[in-house]
Amino acid sequence: MRNQADPFAPPNKARPARLNSLLWVLDPLEQDANYLRRKMFGCDAAYLDGSLYLVVADREEPWNGVMVCTSHERQAALVAEIPNLLPHPELGKWLYLPQSDEAFEAIAAKLVALALARDPRLGVVPKPRSRRRKSWRADE
Repeated sequence: MRNQADPFAPPNKARPARLNSLLWVLDPLEQDANYLRRKMFGCDAAYLDGSLYLVVADREEPWNGVMVCTSHERQAALVAEIPNLLPHPELGKWLYLPQSDEAFEAIAAKLVALALARDPRLGVVPKPRSRRRKSWRADE
């Protein structure tokens, strides 16, 4: 696809962003001043106060639903309250609510409410990104 404004510009190779059909799950979080949504591996991640709480994805299983960011130590307490949550098959430290669950909408809303309440069973602090080292150059 050529740039219409500049026919001599190189073709635009960027694909249009795919819209996540589950973004509505995160809508209530937008009222929180400390909410931030970021793309993560083709999914949408919800951060509150700098901690990662929930990730929504509408891709192929097991990336089709809500991933609950937590630790192994806190999983049992969450599953006791919400038995529909499953350990994520690829990210074992997180729990997963598949979109195919009959109570998906109600449980997703409950997870968002828990996140807004800063439930201590949810949320992980992301590891800081490592700084890229400057490449060595002979002329320096």
